[in-house]
Amino acid sequence: MKSAKQKRQEITAKREKYAKKKADNVATTKIATPLTRRPINSVLANVEALAHNNTYGPLPLLYVDKAFVCRDCGKQEVWTATQQKWWYEVAKGHIDSFAVRCRACRHKERQRKAKVRLVYLQGIAKKKYVQS
Repeated sequence: MKSAKQKRQEITAKREKYAKKKADNVATTKIATPLTRRPINSVLANVEALAHNNTYGPLPLLYVDKAFVCRDCGKQEVWTATQQKWWYEVAKGHIDSFAVRCRACRHKERQRKAKVRLVYLQGIAKKKYVQS
């Protein structure tokens, strides 16, 4: 029969072995080989800046322009590679997210949310004033 100390040591050893195996797998799957040819209008990705993404798949090595249709107005738009680089690496957006609204509709949506927030805060302030 094993003591509690021996069991703890075995469990710790198994956890360390599993963590090492997982780290080796992440190191090999997340960083792919360098590209020899790049598409036109593409921007290289900084894999270190994408470390915040918790994904099972490989991270992108470059960004290319992506066409999309605006969710609100139905206008054809292009999400440029430089915009993608900013979104994923600087703003720390999730790697599976993508643009769904054109610039004008994003601006309208921000204004709408600001108005809703203002009405909400005014209501809360009025409620506090009435209660006290």
